[in-house]
Amino acid sequence: MHTKHRLLVGLCCMAAGAAAGCGGSNSAGGSGGSGAATGGDVGTGGSGMATGGSNGTGGQGTGGHGQGTGGRGTGGAATGGMTGTGGMAATGGTTGVGGSGNSGTVGSIGGCQIFPADNPWNQDVSALSLNSMGSTYLANMHTSTKLHPDWGDYAAQKDYYGIPFSSGTGAALVPVTFTESADESDKNPCPSGGGQFCYPIPLTSEIEGGTSGGDRHVLYIDTAGAPMNCTLYELYGAKVSGSGWSASSGAIFHLGSDALRPDGWTSADAAGLPILPGLVRFDETVNQKVITHAIRFTINSSQNAYIHPATHAAGDDNTSLPPMGLRLRLKASFDTSGFSGPSLVILTAMKKYGIILADNGSDWYISGESNDAWVPYMDQLSTDMGKVKGSDFEVVDTGPVSTAGL
Repeated sequence: MHTKHRLLVGLCCMAAGAAAGCGGSNSAGGSGGSGAATGGDVGTGGSGMATGGSNGTGGQGTGGHGQGTGGRGTGGAATGGMTGTGGMAATGGTTGVGGSGNSGTVGSIGGCQIFPADNPWNQDVSALSLNSMGSTYLANMHTSTKLHPDWGDYAAQKDYYGIPFSSGTGAALVPVTFTESADESDKNPCPSGGGQFCYPIPLTSEIEGGTSGGDRHVLYIDTAGAPMNCTLYELYGAKVSGSGWSASSGAIFHLGSDALRPDGWTSADAAGLPILPGLVRFDETVNQKVITHAIRFTINSSQNAYIHPATHAAGDDNTSLPPMGLRLRLKASFDTSGFSGPSLVILTAMKKYGIILADNGSDWYISGESNDAWVPYMDQLSTDMGKVKGSDFEVVDTGPVSTAGL
């Protein structure tokens, strides 16, 4: 959960006849699409990059597609229109979930660029030097463990694998009550003096995990300002409460900015990072056939420290453990000649953009969008990712380890 303290909570998740792992108390994020609603303005406030919440460890699961995530992918119906790959127009001109562009530079969702080209999420790390502590970190990361795609369908089989997101513009500002980390959640004043926290997130937005428990993340992009200056809103532990939301914590990210959250601040993820930019999304993987950003992953035990762009941690005081924000890349020597389709797209991105440690959870769980369209692909993806182990990665140097603000 997203407090300043580590929670020793593991979520046990069952998937359609197979045991599923848990993504930790701030588990694997995913993108997906519930339809954008109509109404309201975009507020101000928030920081442009990062977020993080404290988060407990999650037990390592095996099999299944791992329900530490939830959410719906393209084509999801919602008040105000349908979302879908490429984005169908909804009432009031809202747009559905879009995919990353195939230019090899910066991806987009709903017509919105996901951070500037020079943002850490979009950084090519294939030529970066290795981290001098890399071998120590890897020795404590259970590198014999196979990769696990922690995403899948939402409604098709009621599995709720992945984290949902939606995009649109004109949604009404609604009040948000923060129950745990209001002091580290971004303010966005309500109209007519109605409080300090009002976010334009439709109450029809899908919640991670559906009707089940879990981290209950909600992600929403306000597309006003597209393509370069959209705004991302993220909630953790979210529930609809009356005419608004109740959540443990929340954050606002201005997608045209590289600004970080204050050191030590949480948000909707344990590392102080935004969730949405790090998800394996259906459209970019299957339709565009290119992923142009780093990918989010979880590990069971982490250090109570972070590397920017992360700004928060929730681990142990053990410098041999990996810090939040740690960047790894799939070794250039890893043979991908036997892979094809979505699996090859993902592995290629892991070599070029790498993966970022963003949460405590099941070891080597890779975060992705919950989308019913994944159904025919998941068996092959699970098989292929199972051919890759933690030992196939190396740690790159992206900056110093920090404990500032913790």
